[in-house]
Amino acid sequence: MKKLALISKGKSKSLYHSENPEQLIMEFRDDITAFNAEKFAKLANKAKVNNDINTYLMGYLQQQGIATHLIERLNDTEALVKNLKMIPIEAVVRNYAAGNLCKRYGIEKGLKLQPPLFEFFLKNDALGDPPLRDEHILSFGLASAEDIAKIKQLTLKVNELLIPLFAKAGFWLVDFKLEFGRDASGQLVLGDELSPDGCRIWDANTQEIFDKDRFRQDLGQVIEHYQIVAQKLGI
Repeated sequence: MKKLALISKGKSKSLYHSENPEQLIMEFRDDITAFNAEKFAKLANKAKVNNDINTYLMGYLQQQGIATHLIERLNDTEALVKNLKMIPIEAVVRNYAAGNLCKRYGIEKGLKLQPPLFEFFLKNDALGDPPLRDEHILSFGLASAEDIAKIKQLTLKVNELLIPLFAKAGFWLVDFKLEFGRDASGQLVLGDELSPDGCRIWDANTQEIFDKDRFRQDLGQVIEHYQIVAQKLGI
């Protein structure tokens, strides 16, 4: 599949037109950012390991009946995906307390959340991705009530599917974010990526960090830990 004109360049991925207008080429880059891109670095092999993990997790979800935008992995750093009209909200599910949840509410880090906590956020880096209630989404015209209900259902279903997958590999899936869009037929489809960039992943026994918090917190060996995640998942 031939890569044509650049459409957009995000923090760690770029999107290109392909020869088929209903399909795009998603290119993973070695860039890593934190704190709304105030912290930036390039880490060798990051693009490949994230592409590998994303391909595996998206493929697993598709086998379980979750529609995703992934069509196929093209090479080490590129994947062919459906051209989606994205909904500008992030769906976040939290299984354990971490990150800004602890800061917002003074909750102990690592507290198991029962049931898992679901939250919406506006996808807007300039505003710091503020939290959204359902009423905000409806009033701002970001999505319909039907979309809101479907996104919640799909996100919680993805959580149910991924928790045992990561547990079998010896990890806690602490939290993660998902993004959705509509394909050419109007179907609501999981987009973006699933990788340690957008998940918190801890060792189930020691709570050692295996995700982008290693970069945020200057813990080092970021890609080495991403690669361990891939290895333990059997990729």
